[in-house]
Amino acid sequence: MRYTIMPKQVIRTPNAPNPVGPYNQAILAGNTAYVAGQGPIDPKTGKIIIGTIEEQTTLTLENIKAILDAAGFSMRDVVHVTTYLADLGDFAKYNEIYKKYFEEPYPARATVGCQLLMHTFIEIACIAVKD
Repeated sequence: MRYTIMPKQVIRTPNAPNPVGPYNQAILAGNTAYVAGQGPIDPKTGKIIIGTIEEQTTLTLENIKAILDAAGFSMRDVVHVTTYLADLGDFAKYNEIYKKYFEEPYPARATVGCQLLMHTFIEIACIAVKD
């Protein structure tokens, strides 16, 4: 069996926060976009938005939307989402915002409670696939 190796392409947009470490906003490999964990960082200022879980979730998903757009994808192309919540008690509030960004058929999803840096309540990573 012979495999074709697809070159990786770095995805970067000024409409989402710059990476703060040795990673990229996203990597495109073939017809799949792998979006790195994003948080509630204002891409214009580079600062974390200290606010409610709803505000932080909205900004985080807007950042993901901007990265997907830069890669030629949309939220409809997302097949898997991993969400990290600093407080699992925020799940219902997070879920209400999440439902505004995704529609049926919803992506597969995992939600994990964990300690996050600084004053962030949420981080979200996703995988999107083009048909």
